[in-house]
Amino acid sequence: METLENNLENCPIRDVLHRVSDRWSMLIALHLEGGTLRFSELKRCIPDISQRMLSQTLRRLELDGLVERRVYPVVPQRVEYDLTPLGRSLLVPFHLMKNWAEANHATIRKSRSLGRDR
Repeated sequence: METLENNLENCPIRDVLHRVSDRWSMLIALHLEGGTLRFSELKRCIPDISQRMLSQTLRRLELDGLVERRVYPVVPQRVEYDLTPLGRSLLVPFHLMKNWAEANHATIRKSRSLGRDR
């Protein structure tokens, strides 16, 4: 029997969705669409993310080649984040999902509340 990890590696859609469909990856990418941001600027853009979670998510996005991290040799250290060309290519489906979510969010919430009333 295949483990979940092996199954993810062999199925591109599951592997990619597993990595980018978390709570924060899409939001970070959408904020980086506007250009290079420092860690503190990203934190201000997404106030409900913890520093630890922002750091972990940025590391995962960097590991997958979606985000570039640039460290400047200055004191205090300056670190900037930007989307790579691969990360920018992911914005197309992200925007489709964002637009779909905005168009259908009220209907989904209404359906949820009706389901709870049953």
